[in-house]
Amino acid sequence: MATCSRPLFVPASAAAASPSPAASRRGAPLVRLHAVAIVSIWEPRRHLRAHMSLCCKATRRSSGGLTTGHPISALPRAIKRILSSYPSLLTSLGGNLARGYKAAKPFLSIGFGRVVLGMVLVMSVSAATYTAPSSSALTEENLLFLEAWRAVDRAYYDKSFNGQSWFRYRENALRNEPMNTREETFSLLEHNCISDAAIKKMLSTLDDPFTRFLEPEKFKSLREAQWIWIFVVGPIPGMRQTVTLNPVRSRMCEIPGAKDNSKVGYIKLTTFNQNAAGSVKEALQKLRENNVKSFVLDLRNNSGGLFPEGIEIAKIWMDKGVIVYICDSQGVRDIYEADGISTVAASEPLVVLVNKGTASASEILAGALKDNKRAVIYGEPTYGKGKIQSVFALSDGSGLAVTVARYETPAHTDIDKVGVIPDRPLPASFPTDEDGFCSCLRDSNSACNLNAAQLFTR
Repeated sequence: MATCSRPLFVPASAAAASPSPAASRRGAPLVRLHAVAIVSIWEPRRHLRAHMSLCCKATRRSSGGLTTGHPISALPRAIKRILSSYPSLLTSLGGNLARGYKAAKPFLSIGFGRVVLGMVLVMSVSAATYTAPSSSALTEENLLFLEAWRAVDRAYYDKSFNGQSWFRYRENALRNEPMNTREETFSLLEHNCISDAAIKKMLSTLDDPFTRFLEPEKFKSLREAQWIWIFVVGPIPGMRQTVTLNPVRSRMCEIPGAKDNSKVGYIKLTTFNQNAAGSVKEALQKLRENNVKSFVLDLRNNSGGLFPEGIEIAKIWMDKGVIVYICDSQGVRDIYEADGISTVAASEPLVVLVNKGTASASEILAGALKDNKRAVIYGEPTYGKGKIQSVFALSDGSGLAVTVARYETPAHTDIDKVGVIPDRPLPASFPTDEDGFCSCLRDSNSACNLNAAQLFTR
């Protein structure tokens, strides 16, 4: 409740008695009176400011110690303006009007009757101010919307919420958005249901494609997938990903005529599931048994997966150095570094292959190996997903994927919407399978050939 309370008249002393009409006409000082404007908290702010301005401008004249010879014409107009905006509140006046008239009667003869009656009318509206509906008045759909709103409010990494008042959006949505059915609340796109519904519309205002609503079936599938954990760094919306228990394929490529790198170990990592780091270690061990001393790690079309697995695989190839910075609205929140404990291959020559389908955890790994000068990166700029999501369950079985942080590479590069920039391009016809890779290395006359002698040089 907002109030505007200022003295109309300045008293001669704290003990001054109420003046009689005759005394007032002789110019004797008047006792202090207050005008109080009660304004509902639900009143639009622009109207509230206008009302308070009118009230306070009218009463500000009291600073000069006004007497009966100074008319106050602005105050009745201000009061009328206030009351005209609250016609439903006039029903609360009732007996207060009569009592207000009786209290103001001594002043009627001095020309301030309308002023005092106006003050009484304004003070009377306090009994009818609007109150917000209780939680019991909210529907089940309203409560589901509020549940989603609170999850974003607590967890979203950008506390400006894409430059909007998140609280004001909540109030406007509860007042204006249709939430009569579950479909209207979160807008199932199947069965031609309403597409412009409350929760999805709310999330769309963030302009973040990775903060998204998950219908019950999608959320259930997400939780059951083996590559999902607390931090959901992938998959990328709109991209399909095959879930495999063993995400690694590997083979050894022998290159005739090559001296230092006659044997190259090729490792294809398709996703970052819970077996990824262990599978990479196994592949390295088998290749080393064949006297392989240089490696190619293929991350093309790997759209991500488990954040922790990306960190562990970076530690396999690095014995020291920063892997990634995790940042929120306050700056750097966490730093992940290689500690040397999990290192398996920290010195062998390494090439990493990337393309526009390389995203999320794959970009963390590629960025760490590039910035620490541990590998030479070949290909094209990566997808550019520099944000991290957490999944939150809602009470009806649906869920939310909410961006909780962003990451920066060891060189403090924000790759979001930019990607990791490779050191060298790949030939346009370069194959994506392991057999094709080996053929391109062996055949020096092939259009996709990479010079094995220069492959690992910067």
